[in-house]
Amino acid sequence: MKRTFQLFSLLAIAALLLCLPGKLSITAKALAQDKTPLAPAAPSAPSGQDKTPATPSTLPTPEMQRLAKFYVGTWDYTETYPKSAFSPQGGQNTGVYTSELGPGGNSLVNHFHSRGQVGDFEAILVMTWDPKEKAYKQYLFGNDFPGAVIETGQWEGDTLVYRGEFSADGMKFALRNATKLTAPGKISSEEFSSTNGAPETLLVNIAATKRP
Repeated sequence: MKRTFQLFSLLAIAALLLCLPGKLSITAKALAQDKTPLAPAAPSAPSGQDKTPATPSTLPTPEMQRLAKFYVGTWDYTETYPKSAFSPQGGQNTGVYTSELGPGGNSLVNHFHSRGQVGDFEAILVMTWDPKEKAYKQYLFGNDFPGAVIETGQWEGDTLVYRGEFSADGMKFALRNATKLTAPGKISSEEFSSTNGAPETLLVNIAATKRP
């Protein structure tokens, strides 16, 4: 049971920074100020030769650019756990979450680690956009389980919702994570779980603030 709870917690933290609505008024300013290159520039033609106009790159995808423009950086976060069957006493953890571009900007590689009353959670998360599924995919590798957990995400209005399923301790669990921006540089994420088809219950609420 403890191992299952730690997996829930890692999944909640993994999705906490994924919702950054495109309609935000700060979008244009952020894009103008962000000078981080998302892909290498094409080499220039040798001196004296004709230069062929560059073809605009189709990579990284607009979906990944949307995440990267706001998401890359370092975030401080707090996990708040209500009392539940997985966390009878409830409690809080604090941690640091870092995100950086993967090769060509076509993925994000994230590291996070939290400690506190509820436990010690550490993981690596790789996010990408799958054009065939037309959905976000995330692959989570944690400190307390083998293999990887895979989840699929889509926008629902201004909230990014990730869903996934897995089996452990002889039970089937369904997860839903809903994340949204609450103010510039601040986000909130809630992780809900359902066991063997029962109604959802709140597992954890996470609040994060981006460092300057």
